Amino acid sequence: MLLWLAQYFQQDLGPLRVFNYITFRAMAAMITALVIGLVCGPRVIAYLTRMKVGQAVRAYGPETHLKKHGTPTMGGVLVLIGIGISTLLWMNFSNRLIWPVLVVTAGFGAVGWVDDYRKVVYKDPEGMRSAEKYFWMSLVGIAAAFYLAFSVSAATPREVAELIFQWIQSGFAMNLPPKADLIVPFFKTISYPLGVWGFIALTYCVIVGSSNAVNFTDGLDGLAIMPTVMVGSALGIFAYLTGSATYSKYLFIPHIPGAGELLIFCGAMAGAGLAFLWFNAHPAQVFMGDVGALALGGALGTIAVIVRQEIVLFIMGGIFVAETLSVIIQVSWFKYTKKRYGTGRRVFLMAPLHHHFEQKGWKETQVVVRFWIVTMMLILVGLSTLKLR
Repeated sequence: MLLWLAQYFQQDLGPLRVFNYITFRAMAAMITALVIGLVCGPRVIAYLTRMKVGQAVRAYGPETHLKKHGTPTMGGVLVLIGIGISTLLWMNFSNRLIWPVLVVTAGFGAVGWVDDYRKVVYKDPEGMRSAEKYFWMSLVGIAAAFYLAFSVSAATPREVAELIFQWIQSGFAMNLPPKADLIVPFFKTISYPLGVWGFIALTYCVIVGSSNAVNFTDGLDGLAIMPTVMVGSALGIFAYLTGSATYSKYLFIPHIPGAGELLIFCGAMAGAGLAFLWFNAHPAQVFMGDVGALALGGALGTIAVIVRQEIVLFIMGGIFVAETLSVIIQVSWFKYTKKRYGTGRRVFLMAPLHHHFEQKGWKETQVVVRFWIVTMMLILVGLSTLKLR
């Protein structure tokens, strides 16, 4: 919105040309989201408290978490408000790539809101049942996957729709350009063609998988939001470089025209996330809830697919991956041993992984800060792939 106004008046007001620079608008988006979060935070928390939107703590969770019962949840709404307003203010509305990120964020946020609402209203710590939740998440994820599969070869949303129609008319025989291949980091000449169906399947898994991974991680004060901010900021760097013909050629990464605009969203995510952390730091005044965790995870996955860095996301989001694997391993092993021996056995003291370390005697703040440190190191590894090829 502001970019359009600046371009309209820049002939009369020369300094408004600064709005054409993505880096300026990204910093402005971050500051805008930060201010919105810090100003609206106390009001949102007070409203949630007044509405008695309190967290229902699972009975089988750590005993130290029982004192958190009743803390306002659904605070992810604050993050989404900051991201939404800031991005819409500073983005280029004609960009074809930022819209699917916004749609996925809003769609997954809506699923998370319903999940949280049921937890609060019906006092059910489990919220939506898994089948229902995955149905709606899959619907959004598949729609985004189809759009992104053809956005690589298109310049506008209308062209994307035309390419999808041509693909259907061709009997689903259309191929994707090489820049849609799966890129293997650390090697400048190794990539794997996916084809349309392969691209859609991978995109679906990345978006839905990253969404659930962030949700699994959101179990301690500040644990999920800071890694999300860090990984999102790093993906913003990839987006900016991928959108530049000069930098992408120099770094041997695919050039995706328009991808640089995603830096606006990443900046807004960083600002909104830091504002939320102000209130979510231990002891938390508000919890993110599924409304925030599912939305932010889906956004990270969508951005990673657009900039063709799915494997790098796997590396930088190693904490998210470890948390998810711990749940899968724990549940699978418990079911297997119960079927075979009659009694379920556990690999971890408790899953997800952060609860395992709590059970080993780590304080909550120790777990959180150490997971932050690990994320910082993994992000440095991910960014090193830009040059180490």
